[in-house]
Amino acid sequence: MIVGSDTERYELAIDGGFEIARGTSQTTETIVVRLDGEDGETGIGAAAPSAYYGESVESVESVLPELLDAVTDIGDPTRQQTIEGVLQERAPDEAAARAAVSVAVHDLAARQAHEPLYRRLGLDPTLSPTSSYTVSIDSPAGMASAAQKALGAGYRVLKVKLGTDDDRARMDAIRKTVPQARIRVDANGAWTAEETIEKMEWLANAGVEFVEQPVPADDPDGLARVAEEGFLPVAADESCVTATDVLAVSAVDIVVVKLAKCGGIRPAIRQIETAHAHGLDVMLGCMVESMASLAGSCHLAPLVEYADLDGSLLLSADPYEGIPMPNGNVDLSAVEEGTGVTRAE
Repeated sequence: MIVGSDTERYELAIDGGFEIARGTSQTTETIVVRLDGEDGETGIGAAAPSAYYGESVESVESVLPELLDAVTDIGDPTRQQTIEGVLQERAPDEAAARAAVSVAVHDLAARQAHEPLYRRLGLDPTLSPTSSYTVSIDSPAGMASAAQKALGAGYRVLKVKLGTDDDRARMDAIRKTVPQARIRVDANGAWTAEETIEKMEWLANAGVEFVEQPVPADDPDGLARVAEEGFLPVAADESCVTATDVLAVSAVDIVVVKLAKCGGIRPAIRQIETAHAHGLDVMLGCMVESMASLAGSCHLAPLVEYADLDGSLLLSADPYEGIPMPNGNVDLSAVEEGTGVTRAE
């Protein structure tokens, strides 16, 4: 049973800052949720709100008390279908807040069952794909140096942020410096369909695996055109927030699923299964976020073809730890109970 709850707000520094086509961040804020069970176990989750989706730490803080009271009233963390329905009813526009509570509930239920969350979900930890490591926007030399540093640290798959006035110079510098790296590109909606199709030709020649969200989220026709005419596979992120959006982007090759935008564990599984039902691959993604929230996503990794789960690795320091990710490999086998998250020592 759930007998109590509390929250804690953190401002976390991003190592070296983080720039994408929409802007630059030096810090990220998160609210950690803790659910206490009568047996002394504690479930941990966290919200990683994004202004892009209309959320903030203030909006999360305003709705969390009601959500936590509702979950405490339900009492049983295994009643996850009921809990999801109540969370959706109480906070339909606060996906990050719902995700925080969802992860904490699933963590507590698995801890009380004395098993890791992936096992409770019936998943095989050996099937988790290798996560990419993100290289954010900088000068061409700066991005090449960051790529070289990441590869030297053992990360074989890089996700390169583009959407600048000279993307080609940046990609050329990176590829020249790390010719052996696997590279994916994310434009965060910065290009038009015409620009994307033109850029895809030289991106393909540079050995890029796929392009994520090349056009704005509100341009489904452009996204479909790029998927049809472009030289590379296309992934939809901002254009595909929940399972209900999958059909509208079914012309692409890959759907990006994030707990913070869809609202939690069960909604993420539903979005993954919907994408697979439409013949699409899935990449499990994240925000720049603490392991307190990221761990919930990591336990779903065996369900997907691609992973971009480096959110906590981009922080200068994380107050929570849990799942080892050596060289980008999500080591779920190291988790004994729940999501495996604990406060860092």
